[in-house]
Amino acid sequence: MRRFGDRVAVDGVSFEIAPGETYGLLGPNGAGKTTTISMVAGVLSADAGTVTVAGRAIGIGAGEAKRAIGLVPQDVALYEDLTAVENLRFFGRLQGLTGARLRTRTAEVLAVVGLEDRAGDRVDSYSGGMRRRANIAVGLLHDPRLLILDEPTVGVDPQSRNQILESIETLGGAGLAVLYTTHYMEEAERLCDRVAIIDQGRIVAEGTRQALVEQIGEHDRVVIEADGDTSELATRAGRVSGVISARATGPRMEVLAERAGRVLAPIVGEAESAGVQITSVEVREPDLEAVFLHLTGKALRD
Repeated sequence: MRRFGDRVAVDGVSFEIAPGETYGLLGPNGAGKTTTISMVAGVLSADAGTVTVAGRAIGIGAGEAKRAIGLVPQDVALYEDLTAVENLRFFGRLQGLTGARLRTRTAEVLAVVGLEDRAGDRVDSYSGGMRRRANIAVGLLHDPRLLILDEPTVGVDPQSRNQILESIETLGGAGLAVLYTTHYMEEAERLCDRVAIIDQGRIVAEGTRQALVEQIGEHDRVVIEADGDTSELATRAGRVSGVISARATGPRMEVLAERAGRVLAPIVGEAESAGVQITSVEVREPDLEAVFLHLTGKALRD
């Protein structure tokens, strides 16, 4: 828990991140994400509760414990008049890296973020996306157990954004635990193994994408365009196991189902029996955006 005066910014937030897992922390502005991240990183102390990383408690001044964490802030924290290599050597020495180990790790993290060819260029010559990738390299340099990424793709072009996401996918595959915040729901869909939705300082839901969708009772929607008696087809489709409802309007039929993949083949079979020719099928699966709106009443950027 963390208070600021009479306001409780974070209240009873609790989660675990396994090695190799990317864990998304999503919430509208003012929900408590930044305060939570700051406590996990040891930048802010908690008024109650504990944070443990790699078996060690995190707190103000807990230097040894903090070495297990790589923090990549939303604002780029680099010296612009230095090259990427010079930045990495400087921050590496702050982490106690020297000699061959520092040179090896510098080359490795530059490769992870795809900046090998620009390693000797000054940061002030970089695009916004390249600066953010260099920022991630600094967070990785000391080989942390937990990497905290606070909106790492804000303000970057689509190509750089995709390069950043590919780098993060590689990190999870290499066994690094990642705590990720973003204002782009599609990033959470792509990267995160599990997601926690925080609102007004509390976690209101947590789980995999599928588990969260099931938790709020969202269902797949199948939109079918067809030639023939779609009303008869809707009646037949309504009897298919797993179909919640089926409704026809002219040549269009909408089916609400628990799992679209399980009902499509039986519905196609019913269409053939009814003499109805299906011309197009569109499956609209529920997503994290629907879950987020349901739980918070707000869009992610609100």
